[in-house]
Amino acid sequence: MQETSKTHNIPNNFIFPKAPTGVEGLDEITEGGFPKGRPTLICGGPGCGKTLLSMQFLIKGITDFNEPGVFMSFEEPTADLSLNVKSLGFDLEQLKADKKLVIDHVRVERSEIEEAGEYDLDGLFIRLGYAIDTVKATRVVLDTLEALFSGLDNQAILRAELRRLFHWLKEKGVTAVITGERGETTLTRQGLEEYVSDCVILLDHRVIEQVSTRRLRIVKYRGSTHGTNEYPFLIDEDGISVLPITSLKLDNEVSSDIVSTGVPGLDEMFDRGGFYRGSNILVSGTAGTAKTTIACYFADEQCKKGEKTIYFAFEESPHQLVRNMKSIGIDLQKHINDGCLIIHSSRPSLNGLELHLLTLRKLIKEFKPTTIVIDPISNLISVGSEHEVRSMLVRLIDMLKYNNITALFTSLNKQTDSFRPDLAEESVSSLVDTWITVRDMEGMGERNRGIFIIKARGMGHSNQVREFVITKKGIELLDIELGPQGILTGAARQSNEMNKKLSEIKLQSELDRKDREIARKRKVLEANIEALKNEFESVEEELSLLKATEAMQEQAALNKKQQDDK
Repeated sequence: MQETSKTHNIPNNFIFPKAPTGVEGLDEITEGGFPKGRPTLICGGPGCGKTLLSMQFLIKGITDFNEPGVFMSFEEPTADLSLNVKSLGFDLEQLKADKKLVIDHVRVERSEIEEAGEYDLDGLFIRLGYAIDTVKATRVVLDTLEALFSGLDNQAILRAELRRLFHWLKEKGVTAVITGERGETTLTRQGLEEYVSDCVILLDHRVIEQVSTRRLRIVKYRGSTHGTNEYPFLIDEDGISVLPITSLKLDNEVSSDIVSTGVPGLDEMFDRGGFYRGSNILVSGTAGTAKTTIACYFADEQCKKGEKTIYFAFEESPHQLVRNMKSIGIDLQKHINDGCLIIHSSRPSLNGLELHLLTLRKLIKEFKPTTIVIDPISNLISVGSEHEVRSMLVRLIDMLKYNNITALFTSLNKQTDSFRPDLAEESVSSLVDTWITVRDMEGMGERNRGIFIIKARGMGHSNQVREFVITKKGIELLDIELGPQGILTGAARQSNEMNKKLSEIKLQSELDRKDREIARKRKVLEANIEALKNEFESVEEELSLLKATEAMQEQAALNKKQQDDK
């Protein structure tokens, strides 16, 4: 009844206190960490990372949150533990010397347990309580619980002591993590820990088509909402990183800034002169259509403007990519030396889909890029099913949009007569903001390249297919040439241009002939005009002479008359 009254006194907006794990991604999934002052069970098969996750929780508590801890192992000796985690950068000996950490190894032998007498954990409680008090620990790890009861067959005593252990940890007020081996039909071998724990996390290490993947799932979390999916996690030199995939809200911020494509002439095909910052761009096409070249143009342009860029290459090594681009005038090595560009090359089969995503997430956190290129994204299909590919691409795009990163993906299409898009293209085309296709245009016994924009969200764009060529100076988009049967490319374009030149020459020749004829006619006309003018002047002179003669005669007659009158 007393517990019931306490429950009624809890306010409706009460939030259970949580202890941050310090494990990247795990706090996001648990919405704050493990339940503070209560036990958490981490279970799974061998090699799935139970000990490492619990140790990282303990060490991050000390280094990041100033919460001393106790690690009690029932399997690995203290020296082995220190050596195993040192490669991950965890210096247990230094933490022990600073009196922030106590590591205790409890050896339990089956021969030392006699069920005829009373079996209890009083000795463990005393030993654990002393360790807690020594460093004033608030975090405790018990690894692995099965070893403590390995010699005990009496299920009644075992279950009673398990309950007693969990209640004792709660009374001590410590945030406890207990690891346990997975049972055949239950989460743990005893099948009880999962019921008395306030939080249960299941780790799984699976191999599908020779690709290894580790996944984490929160089975239950009393008093708290949490992610319920399976989440991939990666173990590397920095410990465990979990990839949270709970982003279901489309509430990321957007930018109206424009970034250039870097390709001469391609910006003019967009009404705004390029891509929106933070958008996702897909460049798809068959082999040999210059997808990588376009991607490198984009990366080069961003690096020239001081934008940090990561280039994920799944087909070429960094040295090969640098050499190839140098042949068309793009110097990627300069950007690498300046610290603006990182080229990360790996085979898709090196890791599972999610581990590639985790690697990308980790590089984003460390390098803080504004631009990312993945070339080609279609290669990831070889290490995942159709469902996994779609899921991974959605998570990838969500993560890039959340970080306002401008991303360009290339996708290799198969050479087919069918108009059905490939899996990667079909999966990502509806998610990206801009979709550019490069394709082969065959005709007259030759193959030419064409580029066109299928979609560009939020801006107008050209609907023309533009032919482009690659020379020593790089990519050059050619002007549209239309013929009787459509767009002309390659030799047809050259033939059309030659015909145009011939027509121009013929027209010019005809114009010159007409000019000469007109000039000749003008001369004839001018000569005729001159002759008529001379004739007119001659007649005019005769007329003037006649008029003068007539005037003289009239004057003489007048003079004679005057004399006669006198």
